[in-house]
Amino acid sequence: MKKLTCHCGEVEAEINVPDNLEKVLKCNCSICKRKGAIMSMVKNEDFKIIKGEDKLKLYQFHSKIAKHYFCSDCGIYTHHNPRANPAMTGFNLGCIDEINTFELENVAVNDGQNHPLDNK
Repeated sequence: MKKLTCHCGEVEAEINVPDNLEKVLKCNCSICKRKGAIMSMVKNEDFKIIKGEDKLKLYQFHSKIAKHYFCSDCGIYTHHNPRANPAMTGFNLGCIDEINTFELENVAVNDGQNHPLDNK
C-alpha cells in the first residue's frame, strides 16, 4: 500500500500497488505533455481517496470521457481515469514521497497524440 498526497496535503489517497511498479509511463497527449507527470496505473478498486475529496476538481476536454483530477488548493494533478480504459486509475508517481521519479529508468511513452479512439 502506498500513500499519495498533493503538494499542500489536502488530498490523500491509498493505492494498493506492488513495490515493483509494473507499468511506469509518460504520455504525449495535449494535457500530459503539459503536466509532465510520470504515472502508473491500477484498477479503480485499488485506488481510494481517504482525505480531501471535496478539494478535488475534475477537468475534462475533447471527448469528455477521460477524467483528470487535481487539487483545487495547490493545483497538483493527482490522478485520472483514462478514456481508453475508464476501469483504471492513472496516478502521479511524483505524489508518492517514497518514489523518486528522477531515478526511474525505462519510462515508457504512451502515444496519446495518436489515440486510437480519435481514429474512429
